[in-house]
Parts: sequence; C-alpha cells; structure tokens
Amino acid sequence: MSKQSEPETGTTVVEAMPDCPRCQKPLPLCICDSVTAIDNRISLLILQHPQEQDRALGTARLTALHFKNAVVRIGLSWPSLSKALGRQVADPSRWAVLYLGSAKVADLETSSDIVAINRKGEIEDNQRAILKDIEGIVLLDGTWSQAKALWWRNAWMLKCQRVILGPKQPSRYGKLRKEPRRDGLATIEAAGLLLAGLEKRPEIAETLNASFDRMLARYRDVQTEMPELAPKPKKRDYRRRKRA
Repeated sequence: MSKQSEPETGTTVVEAMPDCPRCQKPLPLCICDSVTAIDNRISLLILQHPQEQDRALGTARLTALHFKNAVVRIGLSWPSLSKALGRQVADPSRWAVLYLGSAKVADLETSSDIVAINRKGEIEDNQRAILKDIEGIVLLDGTWSQAKALWWRNAWMLKCQRVILGPKQPSRYGKLRKEPRRDGLATIEAAGLLLAGLEKRPEIAETLNASFDRMLARYRDVQTEMPELAPKPKKRDYRRRKRA
C-alpha cells in the first residue's frame, strides 16, 4: 500500500464506522452503557453550533443523556426560548444562560463558583435570591467564537439571567482540547458544576465528571488502537479566540 493511499483508507474507516444512536459517537468511543439519567429539577437546554458537532471529543449529547430533563438543539438562531426548548416558558427571566464572553469571576469580588452578572458584566446584587429562582439553564456548545455567534444571534437571551463560572480546577480535557482561558470548561463539566450548585446536589458534578473521565480514557485508548477515530490534537490551538 502506498503512502498516498493511507489517508484515504483512514478516512474510509472513519466514515464506515457506525455511530451510537444515543450519543452519536463512533461505537468504539461510546460509553452510553455506563450512563444512568439523573432526575433533575432544573431544566437543561444545550444549543449546539452546527459546526461544533465533534463526534470524538464533543460532550453535548453525552451531557443530555445524564438528565431526564434535558434537550439538545443544533442551529444558529431561534425566535424565542420557548421555540428553542420546544415548550412554553412562562418567565424567561427565571432561566439562566451561561456565557463567559469577556467576563471573569476572578475580576469580581467573589469566590463563588456560579455568579450572576448584569448586561455590563457586573456582579448582580442578591446573588442567593437570583440563583435560587433559576428553573432552567441554557448552555452554548461550541468554540469561543461559535458561542459568541449563538449569543449575538439570539436576542431573547437578554431576557434571561446571564451567569458565569469560576471553576476551582481547569478542564479535564487537558492537552486533548486546550481552552483559551482557565475557566473554560467542557459542556459536561459546566453542566455538572451548574446543576450541582443550583440544586445543592454535589453528586451531580461527581457523576458527570466521572463520566467525562471515562470518555477521555476511552478516547486515549482508541488513539493507540484506531488513531483515525481519535487523532492526537494539532500543535496549534484551533479553539483560541481571535483578539477583537
């Protein structure tokens, strides 16, 4: 076999590999058999940018599988929160949207993991009361630029409460997918931190983080056995934001 034909063979193998119908990952990367859905009180809506459908390292669908009350939508814009969710929402202000943008918890006078901020990026007064009333969370699944596109294309998000995170540890992705900021997390990590904190159930974060660890371990194993399915990351950080 010539060297020229090797890339084509690898591509053929990837395209021919069947996907799991639940998480939509190639079957060798699937860990669905270890997932049991959590009965969550706070609803979860994951909006995924169309170009972010990373079959190997993405966590949006895996995250949704962990909750009985979770929805994943793929697209760029929706006319309202109700349309995106697929059911009527009486009060969008009781939903929170996780969007970091240029805001950082480290710049605010707080040590909290979850912080509600206003349109100016300033910390809201009466944090406890605001977070206690949250009945749903919107997560934006994509790179930094893709999350920004989702934020600006959906004006209804301004009716929701914006929140940011100040995780104590960096993302478990490590070198597999480097984040441009220390507070950047995988969707599954962000969901775990938010739902655990808002529902006062630390076991939610523990469950999701353990599942994420299994996913990454499986990915690293497959890197050795089937590198075409789980390629090593490029030296260049393709997820890094361009400076405005």
